Amino acid sequence: MAEHGHRITAAIACHVARVGGTVDQLTQLLMHPDHEGGRHTQNIALRSGQARALAYVRRVWDSACATVHSTVEVGSRQNSHEDLAALRARIEVTPWRGERGRTALRVLLAHLNFAETAGGRLHAASERQAAEEAGISRQTLRNAYETVLRPGGWLRRLRVGHGRDGSTWYLGNGPGSSTHSSSSRQKTTQFPPDPALEEWSTSETAAPADVDSTVISHLMAHDAFAHHGLGSSALLILGALHARPNQTVSELVITSSVSRATAYRALRRLARHGLVHHIGEVWSLAPRALQGFGNSHPEAVTDRQVVPSHGWDLVAHRCGTAGTAASRRTLHAAERAAYREALERLLEHRSRALVVVRDGHQVLVPALRPDEVPTPWRGPGGLVINPATGRIDPAWRVASDGRLILITTTDQRSYDELAAAHAEALREWESVA
Repeated sequence: MAEHGHRITAAIACHVARVGGTVDQLTQLLMHPDHEGGRHTQNIALRSGQARALAYVRRVWDSACATVHSTVEVGSRQNSHEDLAALRARIEVTPWRGERGRTALRVLLAHLNFAETAGGRLHAASERQAAEEAGISRQTLRNAYETVLRPGGWLRRLRVGHGRDGSTWYLGNGPGSSTHSSSSRQKTTQFPPDPALEEWSTSETAAPADVDSTVISHLMAHDAFAHHGLGSSALLILGALHARPNQTVSELVITSSVSRATAYRALRRLARHGLVHHIGEVWSLAPRALQGFGNSHPEAVTDRQVVPSHGWDLVAHRCGTAGTAASRRTLHAAERAAYREALERLLEHRSRALVVVRDGHQVLVPALRPDEVPTPWRGPGGLVINPATGRIDPAWRVASDGRLILITTTDQRSYDELAAAHAEALREWESVA
């Protein structure tokens, strides 16, 4: 409740700051006894005093002003496309170090694709959709979200999906987004670093990266770049070589944000499939490599022992990862079917019939939906007609929610009293909620 109240207070503060209000106006608004949005601030004043509440309002106001001044209001679809393009440029120059960072980049680009389709940073997508788009498993996607994207301010889940509706997400600007700058080339990292995943900051990887995120988005879902295939490091190498052709390994370490050893391993894997070649110390993409045809021109072959890979499907077959995406989609389809079947059973209120004992005899109470009590059973005033005799059974009633109620001699309250108590409890619950 405290976190929810703080979010409401921060949203009101951002609105006041954006329309040109002052901190005094915000304080007057929040402390007004009839203003429901200021309930959190009023509770702080009651518990800790007026001075503590005013200090809290000042902190919220400073944060709201910083947020408003560092963001641009999107007023049209053109502004939205420009905003997403600026975000893509910021992502492309951000160093994504280590395997964890490279996986997070794939997840972030998948959500950026969804946002571009939706027309803004606010978009809806399920975990299965994002995993299929990024070419990773759901558990890997969750780990990337929890360890890199959410702590780094890149992605926020505003509402968890339920039923047939996916989760609602919002794309952020990443670390350091509170400081407005016209240039997106800033040093950004994901902390805490993990030395085992090569997430250390060195003089080589401290500079801004430079990759083509469009290439990465296009290729990351293919089987060739699965975990046991070429991998995310080769994906970033291709994106860096496409953004800036003819680079040395030292330059690739900076532009792709991979360590020197990882860069050499990724280049060797790509070279074995004829996707890159080098002349001396300079590496470049093979002709039509990004179309999936490898080094198809004989005059461009620098190593006659390399057999060009004609298509990404052949690369995936050689890596032993062919069919990974199809298996993942099949698994997700089965999970969706099982989940929807469970939802349908829940909506139908399927449950076992209840057996009660009355006058020494077992009475079977059918487990029907509230709106499916048979019409022939219904009598005047909530009474129940016995289908066997066609007469009204005084021991049974239809409650206000449509369910059957069995009235016995041990009941201390009549049917009308039970219905009144139920209505009163319902009103109290809705008031508290």
